[in-house]
Amino acid sequence: MVPAVIILISSANAVSSSAKASAISEHGGIASVYSTESGSRTAQGGRLSPGALTAAHRSLPFGTKVRVTNKSNGRSVLVTINDRGPFVRGRVIDVTPAAAHALGFSGTTRVNLEVAR
Repeated sequence: MVPAVIILISSANAVSSSAKASAISEHGGIASVYSTESGSRTAQGGRLSPGALTAAHRSLPFGTKVRVTNKSNGRSVLVTINDRGPFVRGRVIDVTPAAAHALGFSGTTRVNLEVAR
């Protein structure tokens, strides 16, 4: 009887992890271009490269690939999460200037986020 309960609990955790990934893959909100101060470091420990297709997200694991789609023009780009942020209320992701250029915006824009699988 005890092993069945453990299996049931384990199975419930797997479903909740799956639900979290699904919720993230359908997430949208405001994206911004983050600062590229000379010598800046990412939370992952590397040097910030304005020309790389990388981004900051509050909770996705480092190395996660995310497709960011600009809602205003339909352009999208695949970025790699290598930093934490954004730290401004209402924003869901900060992208490098190169990623913002590929998406066709400067400043902020509304986006959809999809975790690449």
